[in-house]
Amino acid sequence: MFTRILIANRGECAIRIQRSCRELGIDTVAIFSEADSHALHVKKADQAVLIGPDPVKSYLNIHRLIDIAIKTGCDAVHPGYGFLSENAEFARKVIEAGLTYIGPSPDAIDNMGNKTKAREAMLAAGIPIIPGSDGALENIDQALDLAHSMGYPVMLKAASGGGGRGIRRCDSDDELRENFVITGREAMAAFGSDELFMEKCIVGPRHIEFQVLADAHGNAVHLFERDCSIQRRNQKLIELAPSNFLDENQRQKMGEVAVAAAKAVDYVNAGTVEFLVDCDHNFYFMEMNTRLQVEHTITEAITGIDIVSEQIRIASGEPLGYSQRDISHRGHAIEFRINAEDPKNGFFPNPGVITRYHSAGGAGIRIDGCVYPGYEIPPHYDSMCAKLTVWGLSWRQTVRRALRALYEYDIRGVKTTLPLYRKIVESEAFSSGDFDTGFMENHPEMLDYKPFERREDIAAAVAVAIASHLGL
Repeated sequence: MFTRILIANRGECAIRIQRSCRELGIDTVAIFSEADSHALHVKKADQAVLIGPDPVKSYLNIHRLIDIAIKTGCDAVHPGYGFLSENAEFARKVIEAGLTYIGPSPDAIDNMGNKTKAREAMLAAGIPIIPGSDGALENIDQALDLAHSMGYPVMLKAASGGGGRGIRRCDSDDELRENFVITGREAMAAFGSDELFMEKCIVGPRHIEFQVLADAHGNAVHLFERDCSIQRRNQKLIELAPSNFLDENQRQKMGEVAVAAAKAVDYVNAGTVEFLVDCDHNFYFMEMNTRLQVEHTITEAITGIDIVSEQIRIASGEPLGYSQRDISHRGHAIEFRINAEDPKNGFFPNPGVITRYHSAGGAGIRIDGCVYPGYEIPPHYDSMCAKLTVWGLSWRQTVRRALRALYEYDIRGVKTTLPLYRKIVESEAFSSGDFDTGFMENHPEMLDYKPFERREDIAAAVAVAIASHLGL
């Protein structure tokens, strides 16, 4: 087992990894830019090192990261999610430096990170895939020909994309021509490659992903599924586990396919196999994420398995120590991504100073956060303040508990997604448990929410009004 791990990340992600390391008796080294000098992940690490002045580029400086890892006596590096977590070159440089990379091999990152290569690998393994281009599209004429043969709507996607970026739906030739140029530019800016591919658009699908774990000894299992269908512009907002849409037979079948997909590319460590499931329960491979997922907490809630600890154990060479029949799931879990954003203004980021912070608590409540009263959310990074994970024995109990927790949670000083989530969870559309990726578009009334007022705020306002009326 490792003695010291450098965490090549920041915020709640770094704090999450620190917690598992602490339970395993492993020291952690945090990195931070000058903008993050007061960040919570810096305070909670065993050692913290300034990586550079630039708020973004500093975290992407591979040579500086590895230099810090070596000089601080680390024997492994955990990339977390975002930043360099799906960068094969980073993984190679870590290994070449004599350190252990806590994640899959560079080749697996390369092969699964390129969506056209991933499609080819899954097709060769007999995994069902969405009909689409055999490789990267050469030009707009080829794209138009393929769209005509498949029929609209179609999806244009960045070949090297991920995280819901570089994806556009096209419903006509004119939209395809326009989006071909726009998506190519987006792909180049975000991923350094303007290669695009095309898939048939599955209308009204569920976005369902399976968590897999695989060790270096040939063992692989899945930890059941997560339903990530509540999104906006392909960005996940709310996730739940297990899916209310699958029955046990389909759950077993899709889990077996997910494990087969991991084995087909000799995958080692934690990964996520993502599927689209249509209204007739047909499912299609979409992509494989070669890293820890933001929403891993709900899988931990229903299985009791610490995925980060398993990542570390696998990277150290240990076998899984259990088989598929040893893994079960219990109850239901929901994760809410609480972002400093204004949903009524296109989810525009709303950085600023946290003036008051009171997190939810009680049975079945988990908070993964990185903010505190007085903390200034910088404008340079993802706007996530915290993740609220709620668990309950039944779906009904979980929904009621989630609503209680959302009203208990209070963040002031910046606009957040909390009021939106209260509106969503209060709705029959959500509590029914039956929704697809069109949830937000089909329910625009969710954005017609009122700012939350705590009872003591209302009481104070009433007291002031009474005092004013009495001339006190």
